[in-house]
Amino acid sequence: MIKRILKKILIKNETIINNSYYQNIQTDYFEQLLILQSKSLTTNRNIEFSNGMKNTRLFDLEFKVFSQFGDDGIINWLVNYLDIEVKKFVEFGVTDYVESNTRFLLMNNNWDGLVMDGSIEEVNKIINSSYYWKYNLQAKQLWVTKENIYNFIKEHGYDGEIGLLHIDLDGNDYWIFNELEQVKPVIFIAEYNSVFGLAPWTIPYDLSFYRTKAHFSNLYWGAGLKPIHDLALERGYSFIGCNSAGNNAYFVRNDKMKDLKPISLELGFVESKYRESRDYEGNLSLISGKERINIIKGLPVFNTITNRLEFI
Repeated sequence: MIKRILKKILIKNETIINNSYYQNIQTDYFEQLLILQSKSLTTNRNIEFSNGMKNTRLFDLEFKVFSQFGDDGIINWLVNYLDIEVKKFVEFGVTDYVESNTRFLLMNNNWDGLVMDGSIEEVNKIINSSYYWKYNLQAKQLWVTKENIYNFIKEHGYDGEIGLLHIDLDGNDYWIFNELEQVKPVIFIAEYNSVFGLAPWTIPYDLSFYRTKAHFSNLYWGAGLKPIHDLALERGYSFIGCNSAGNNAYFVRNDKMKDLKPISLELGFVESKYRESRDYEGNLSLISGKERINIIKGLPVFNTITNRLEFI
């Protein structure tokens, strides 16, 4: 009787293992198919826009493979058009890296990369993935702060000249960017909180900031586009626009612009249309547009023009 039970358990476990194995194969095949299909699209786009972006918006370049929205297409066009000698990237806040803005760059262009997340469980998923050994990717657990970030990047060989830096922390993004003056990406991508509009607001620096705990709505986080825009311009970057989703802003280092044309903050700003607001119970409330700012009224923000704390 016991032997029959043990045999059933072994058969069941073997089935689970085999199913997991075949699921990984199917996932790998599906991802390779997506990459293969995107190659024809990227070739056509690169030919079509080979004279620069004089009459082209970033929107026109978008497509999605691994990115949350259409950023894969924008990034792909930029890295093919610009003269980038050091093909290395850094991305913050990647969770398990299934959905990210640099994974297509890693797997399609074979760039080197350093990615970070605050959760060791999520980082272990990356390390144990079927693709991790195939590419020169470093996945590290780090709760990013302005006190630790530069030394961490330097220790892993990603300070100085790199191809791309993407900051997506949903929190202290502005303050972290402020600490990375010695990192010189050709392309800088910053997630911004469009709920703040064009006000010069960022959340006050908080070592342990976590957006869901900071406010139930999930709308109080990060920085508006203006603080990031102003700091990037001070660092020698030009603003070239935002993705159509209204969450990522693109900057290119001035000495690498070629025929790209900078645009104004007002022209390039895109208000987000996705509806991620929550109610008190943590359920999606689907509030959009200008109504969102009313939900977080009274919360503290730091004004990067006056250098003072104020309230929404």
